[in-house]
Amino acid sequence: MIKNIIFDLGDVFVNLDHKKFQEELHYLGLKDITSNLIGFNQLYEKGLVSTKDFKAYYKNVLQKGGFSEEELVNSWVSILGDFPLHRLLFLERIPKKYRLFLLSNTNELHIDHVQTKFGDAFYDRFVNCFDKIYYSHKINMRKPDADPFQLIVSENKLSPSATLFVDDTLENIEKAIQLGIQTWHINPERDDVSELFDVKSDLFSI
Repeated sequence: MIKNIIFDLGDVFVNLDHKKFQEELHYLGLKDITSNLIGFNQLYEKGLVSTKDFKAYYKNVLQKGGFSEEELVNSWVSILGDFPLHRLLFLERIPKKYRLFLLSNTNELHIDHVQTKFGDAFYDRFVNCFDKIYYSHKINMRKPDADPFQLIVSENKLSPSATLFVDDTLENIEKAIQLGIQTWHINPERDDVSELFDVKSDLFSI
């Protein structure tokens, strides 16, 4: 039976708007997302690039001149959509016998925006639901590498077989499976995290 649950953040609790994000970057002059750009973004997600250097890099890469730093930041955070209240209520109602963790590939600008957009009170309620939060830019690790999973398991003395990982990205799910962790590959278009105990009822004894 499951005793621990590790949740992702984007497209699990916070809805993501990938189309809007692409449109925003295109407006600022980004024509193609190259492997170099993806690699740089991943370094930023690992906290290995400062926000200052991140902004400077993008201002150099983007072809349209004349935009402000505020426009750049607004484009970067445009991927972050709403956070439905019922998902927070679901978290708060999970029985205390389950240990809850958050593992998210994210970055300083995104987390700052989440806190500002939804307000300190809402954000505090959210983070207080978890035994511990693991943001990639804070731990210098990101999924689908094994390291962040192994860190959570070892640091909190978890049994992988008694741990469920909820994520919307298949490669992250596949890595968790390789490590012996139970999984739910959530589909944002048809699934909602609040349905967890119904979808995975065979793993729980509430």
